[in-house]
Amino acid sequence: MKQWMMGAGLLVSITAAAQQAQTNREGSQYQFTTIKQNDAYDVQSQDRTSTCWSFSGLSFFESELLRNGKGKDLNLSEMFVVRKVYPLKAANYVRMHGKNNFDEGGGFPDDLLVLRRYGLVPQEAYDGNRKDVYNHGEMVSLLKSMTLPLADAKTLTPSWNKALEGVLDAYLGAAPEQFSYKGKSYTPQSFAKELGLNADDYVIISSFSHHPFYSQFVLEVPDNWNWEKVYNVPLADFTSIAEQAVQNGYTLAWAADVSEKGFSHKDGLAIVPEKESADMFTKPTSEKAITQEMRQLAFDNFETQDDHGMHITGLVKDQQGNKYFVVKNSWGKSNYCGGYFYASMPYFAYKTTCFMVNKKAIPAAIAKKMGL
Repeated sequence: MKQWMMGAGLLVSITAAAQQAQTNREGSQYQFTTIKQNDAYDVQSQDRTSTCWSFSGLSFFESELLRNGKGKDLNLSEMFVVRKVYPLKAANYVRMHGKNNFDEGGGFPDDLLVLRRYGLVPQEAYDGNRKDVYNHGEMVSLLKSMTLPLADAKTLTPSWNKALEGVLDAYLGAAPEQFSYKGKSYTPQSFAKELGLNADDYVIISSFSHHPFYSQFVLEVPDNWNWEKVYNVPLADFTSIAEQAVQNGYTLAWAADVSEKGFSHKDGLAIVPEKESADMFTKPTSEKAITQEMRQLAFDNFETQDDHGMHITGLVKDQQGNKYFVVKNSWGKSNYCGGYFYASMPYFAYKTTCFMVNKKAIPAAIAKKMGL
């Protein structure tokens, strides 16, 4: 689908346009200066689905390819990943007798799982039967109505797997086992291998004090249906890894809570103001100093939840020297920043549940403590 493709060389102008849109917004006093901007493709829309984890994860993989000089004009298929994950989620849900999550949501471990087990495909090889927009509501209702009684059953036959696959094929289409791309034939596995994408190159990092630092733990959020482990580091290392990675040309797949009053996608800002005010989205304001204890408390009392997956591509500063990550969202382009927004460092420190990054982007001293 050509409308979702663009060359990497156009990104700088998109970022500049986003900054200009925020600066020129009526009444806005924000002035942003680019510190670092890394390559990414155009903003897309997850439409009426909860598949942000696939859109952000694959946008991250696309930037990895661009960083390595590969994947020019490549749009990876988010729905291929979604299609491959559903049967795995269903099998887990049934095995756990319904005591596990089975829904549209997911996480970055799902992107890595599909890359490792099945490979990837371009959008033109599999678009998930997209019409005008993606809308999986009816499909998910059917899948849930099928799996719920199975989870309560005392015995099962293998036929239920075929029935589930039939529903997925009817709504999303059968995932390709072989396809042609730019005149060459591939399987999903051979395509990922030729691109040079290796799931073992990436790690997921978090920072919570209810588990030992510099160890791995299962992140306790509902969408972590496969109980995948993340690396746990202190908050200072957590933010340092993220900022240094972006400064050194890497991007981050970012999972965070977006329910705060300081989050406004429309205004293109995510901040943690010391005092909420009517003008906090139109001029720079003082923000809270985030501590490990504040971050932990917000997670423990459910103020911080695993709401949304996004893609951090760059770093800017405002006229007061405050730094913000440049975030590519998957809600289309209908905001003041063309689908991007700016997340302040305090917001990142406070509201991030985890992020995925290339292991090579982690400073050596911290990587050693993590056992990498």
